[in-house]
Amino acid sequence: MGKGPATVVVYVVLAIFFLLLISFSPRTPRTNPHRRLKLRSSFSFDKHDRISFDPLVAEIERRRQDKEWEKHYFSDHHKDLVSEPAPAAESQPEWEDFMDAEDYLNDEDRFNVTQRIIMLFPKVDLDPVDGFVSLDELTEWNLRNSEKEVMHRTERDMEAHDKNHDMLISFQEYEAPSWSRRSHDDSVDMGWWKEDHFNASDVNGDGYLNKTEFNDFLHPADSKNPKLLNWLAKEEVRERDSDKDGKLNFKEFFHGIFDLVRSYDEVGYNVSHQSGDSLEIPAKKMMADLDHDKDGFLSPEELLPVIDKIHPTERYYAKQQADYVITQADTDKDGRLTLEEMIDHPYVFYSAIFNDDEDDDYFHDEFR
Repeated sequence: MGKGPATVVVYVVLAIFFLLLISFSPRTPRTNPHRRLKLRSSFSFDKHDRISFDPLVAEIERRRQDKEWEKHYFSDHHKDLVSEPAPAAESQPEWEDFMDAEDYLNDEDRFNVTQRIIMLFPKVDLDPVDGFVSLDELTEWNLRNSEKEVMHRTERDMEAHDKNHDMLISFQEYEAPSWSRRSHDDSVDMGWWKEDHFNASDVNGDGYLNKTEFNDFLHPADSKNPKLLNWLAKEEVRERDSDKDGKLNFKEFFHGIFDLVRSYDEVGYNVSHQSGDSLEIPAKKMMADLDHDKDGFLSPEELLPVIDKIHPTERYYAKQQADYVITQADTDKDGRLTLEEMIDHPYVFYSAIFNDDEDDDYFHDEFR
């Protein structure tokens, strides 16, 4: 959505106002060296990495991770190029090793968190442009940042597997991860990495995966490819189908998929405080809702409506994080964020760690 001249003027005036307010407000000297911003917080969302709010911080982290990845990549795939360093070189690391990203983030002369929030606010407040950041707007912002991060990792993995450097991955080029192999004969034991997974990801059927297809291959739950989603549903049935009849009976559904779906969305089936035998009632209702042909079993096709709950997508985590952030920073509890609320709660957007004995009185001075 485009912004007219009047909207631009409003943002400029707001930015100037907050900068003046900050510059004239009294500050407490930053004397505690332990209050430091971190690239990632220890808070996790269902074992999912927290999405960086600031693209600049995300880029710093990607560069750090890329250096580690390169070390492991050459160590694992190009051992002939890795030689023991000379004794003199061991004590002389490259100049980049002296640069610590957290030091950069904590240096106000180079990285001012308040100014970053002021600059990013209009990039989040897009639909509608109304001076507030809603849950949907923050979810979309998180999702865009997350998708960029996921694609970066995919490009890195593609570089590792693309043996002939043609920007395409054949099934022969892809090496299944070690955890998917049998220990006794090194054959692939998991359906996840077998050829039907590869073929389902190959949208144009040319026998190769381009970058988009390879990204879907690595992250099938986020794919819009119907073949891949159907394959994912078949895998769920295959893994739980103990009697090997190609479908799920109630027992097979109850001990596995039901738990995953209800933990994703307990509200719809009112099971948040139930346990044991009492769970069978909502489980039977859920199964009946999914069982369209009413044969008492669930086919892979009938699992498709809940496949995104069995395998939560990036959008799910983006929304979960947005909801958490708004809960923490929404001072007036109106369900949306103003620029002032975001500036007053920078620790939510730029994660931090604190000593237990630290005083909250000068909390915000660390960020301004």
